[in-house]
Amino acid sequence: IIIIPGVPHPSSGGSEGIFRKDRDLSSRHYRPVHSLPDVCPKEPTGEAARVLCEGPSVVADQHRWTVYNSKVNLPAALNDPRLAKRESDFFTKTWGLDFAETEVMPSFYLPNITKEHFGPYLQETAQREKIHERCKSICSNKDELDAVSSITNNHDKSRTELEQVPKIFMKPDFALDDPTTFHAVLPWSHFNSAGGKSSRDMASSRLLQEKLSHYLDVVEVSIARQISLRSEAFFHAMSSQHELQDRLTETTRAVAVLRGRAAAIERIMCEGPLRALRQALTRSNCARLHNKLKLMAAVHQSQPTVQLLLSTSEFVGALELIATTKEVLQLELQGIHSFRHLGSQLCEMEKLIDKMMVGDFSMYSRSDLNRSLEDDGQVMEKDRLESLVFGLLRQRKLDFLDIYSDEMILAAKSIVTQSVVDSVSQIEEIDTDIVTKLADQMRLMTFPQWFELLKSVFENFILFLKRIKVTLSVVRNVVLEALDSNQKSRLLERAAAGGLTEAPGTPLNQEEAELAYLTHEGLFISDALNDALSRMDGCGSDSASGTTESSTSREHVNTTESGYTVLEDLMPSDLELGRVANNIQELLYTASDVSHDRCVKVLMARAKDGSLERLSSAEFVFLSQAVEGFVRDTEKLCCRRSVSLRGALQSQANRFVHRFHEERKTKLSLLLDNERWKQAEVPAEFQDLVNSIADGRITLPERKPQGTEERKPSDYLHIDGQKYAVVGTVLLLIRIFLEYCQCVNDIPSISTDILTRLSDLLKHFNSRSCQLVLGAGALQVVGLKTITTKNLALASRCLQLVVHYIPVIRAHFETKLAPKQYSVLRHFDHITKDYNDHIAEISAKLMAIMDSLFEKVLSKYEVKAPMPSACFRNVCKQMAKMHEALYDLLPEEQAQMLFLRINASFKMHLKRQLARLGVHHDGGPQHGLVTVDVAFYTENVQSLRALEKLDLNMAEIWEQKR
Repeated sequence: IIIIPGVPHPSSGGSEGIFRKDRDLSSRHYRPVHSLPDVCPKEPTGEAARVLCEGPSVVADQHRWTVYNSKVNLPAALNDPRLAKRESDFFTKTWGLDFAETEVMPSFYLPNITKEHFGPYLQETAQREKIHERCKSICSNKDELDAVSSITNNHDKSRTELEQVPKIFMKPDFALDDPTTFHAVLPWSHFNSAGGKSSRDMASSRLLQEKLSHYLDVVEVSIARQISLRSEAFFHAMSSQHELQDRLTETTRAVAVLRGRAAAIERIMCEGPLRALRQALTRSNCARLHNKLKLMAAVHQSQPTVQLLLSTSEFVGALELIATTKEVLQLELQGIHSFRHLGSQLCEMEKLIDKMMVGDFSMYSRSDLNRSLEDDGQVMEKDRLESLVFGLLRQRKLDFLDIYSDEMILAAKSIVTQSVVDSVSQIEEIDTDIVTKLADQMRLMTFPQWFELLKSVFENFILFLKRIKVTLSVVRNVVLEALDSNQKSRLLERAAAGGLTEAPGTPLNQEEAELAYLTHEGLFISDALNDALSRMDGCGSDSASGTTESSTSREHVNTTESGYTVLEDLMPSDLELGRVANNIQELLYTASDVSHDRCVKVLMARAKDGSLERLSSAEFVFLSQAVEGFVRDTEKLCCRRSVSLRGALQSQANRFVHRFHEERKTKLSLLLDNERWKQAEVPAEFQDLVNSIADGRITLPERKPQGTEERKPSDYLHIDGQKYAVVGTVLLLIRIFLEYCQCVNDIPSISTDILTRLSDLLKHFNSRSCQLVLGAGALQVVGLKTITTKNLALASRCLQLVVHYIPVIRAHFETKLAPKQYSVLRHFDHITKDYNDHIAEISAKLMAIMDSLFEKVLSKYEVKAPMPSACFRNVCKQMAKMHEALYDLLPEEQAQMLFLRINASFKMHLKRQLARLGVHHDGGPQHGLVTVDVAFYTENVQSLRALEKLDLNMAEIWEQKR
């Protein structure tokens, strides 16, 4: 049996189930009092010293884990998820979970009692227990009945007596100090009668006293009865009160020990460290004060330092120092009275630096653009230029390129002036004192002298543009470096904010795409975007070399508390920097345009008196080639197609073409007017010329040096296996249209104009030759007696030669024209048709000559002996003359076709005459005589060269019988 202290237990002699209070206090069993664990040790003396030495030391063991580092989360311990339900047992709460759940090993000295051991006892008492239970159910216990009846009677009696007590005494708010309550309990009206104290009053007071005493007795009896009924609970409460007082005593003693140890801990371990902390805080404050004073001293020296930097033109360093000082004044030294005017002084100094940088950049541009062009192509004072550009960008002076543009225009003018002065100084014929204007001096030069001047101007401008491009590339690199710095800072901010940087394949937004297009040098936006992505991938690399010390140090100045530079707040935005980069490229375009405009001035000054129109073809070709070469060089250098110089050259080319064409048209007209239309010998150089055309070289051959062996001329011009009998004019015409083709080769810009003029020239040759030969104009112009068949045949063959070369000319011009200009090639189709019509008219004219002859001769034909008749002899004679005139001029195929047509005309006229004479194919004498004449005609015609196999088909002269 476990005896719990303070709880009544059944006495050995008492009845079952009745608890009695022990009278002997010495017989009580108390649980020994255990002191609290020694968590807070006292000062190291005596037994406590030993315990403290054995336990961990807060001072010595402060750098390793001890029990002092253990912490328990009380809600977590009370809500242990390993328990099915929260335990509240006394033993579990006092000694832990392991106490209740630990298995107790069985005793080795006690036998293992099982249910079988109680078997004999249960068998003996089973019958008795049954009889006892049966009797108990029949006859109840007398004591229990008496107790129950007495308790019930007493309860009813006490309840009746309590009901007699007035309800006022039972109220929870009963208080005699309340007058109403007092008068209700003690009615003093019975004791205050006017006659004084009477016997009746004394009797009333005694009665009231007895009544109240009775009430008191009833209540005391009821309370005693209730106490007797609840005695066990009272005894238990009193015992618990004693135990509680014992535990409070133990707790008071433990709290006193704990307070002593806490005081010792505060004295030993707290006061010293707190004193050290106070001293460390004091030292930190002193250090901060010292640093603040040093910062004030540095800020105080900023103005002399800025002036020192300005004396060495270190504008960027001075601006960065000013920005740093202003930031320090705003963030670190705000409110300091001695620096109240420093901010405004720094702002004024910054404005002064702006003016100094603009003036220095203007001076640098002037000296760089006006220095000798013979110097090397390196940038003058590259470090100074980079420092100036970066300083101007930093101060948002984004219009500094306008200064460079103005200086560039002035420098371009001085280049032309200096070139003219240098050229005129070498020419003794020009007196500069009399002729003061540069334009007049240029017009007094000969073409070779002026051409050398023009080439010199071109060379100087190429060097000038190269210098500008190199300088602008340095400026562009600085701008791109600032742009990369901005992007790098933005990436760092994104990384610090936890954002992810964009991958290389991520598409750009609209602003970045516009920025990429602005900063790209090429012509395609896809290249711009690829270039922007490559710059984003390699943003860590330096984009320009040779940066000044002040510009390279700008990445680690102006640092805020968050660790990032505030330089990007001063620099222009990415879009503004992109526009500046685009303006740099536009400035290079402007340089190209200015150079072309200056060259146009030189060209127009020479052309004012029409001297360029009077140039020879070779001279104009030299001029055109020089201009085209300069234009190509500038386009390659500046990626800009300037139109002013080409337009001026085109205007002069149009005038030149007009004069060129008029000269050759006039020359051709004179040749035709003097042409006698006789076969001319073909010099060897013309044969070589047509051979080169056959080989695909549509150019004039180079002049052979004098003294070379001269070959004999030939009678015919051999082209593609055919012989062409030509007149001298056609040979010169071939050379003339080759000159047109050569002009197109040298000056491609005038292709359409030259083609129109060449077509006009070919039309002129066709129409004029028609007037002179078919129209017999040569009779009056040259003085020919008559236009012979040989003249006609020779003219036809010349026209055929021109028709042969028209497709060659067309193909050559087609290679020089743009596809949208192919419509002008239709002129060659019209010209070919006109030439073929003219050739057909000449053939018809030859037919008309023989037709009139046949009509005249055969009208007098009579069928009578002798045979062959004189008429047929005359016809054969004329046919032989015709053949002799045409055979050497026309190819065999054309001659055969012509004689077939002539033979058809002869048969027609003969058939008419035979019908008129009444001669029929009847085998009669007249038929025989006609057959003899026809055989004579056939034999004579077929005896002519190339006509042997000609099918004359003379049977057609006879009418068929119906």
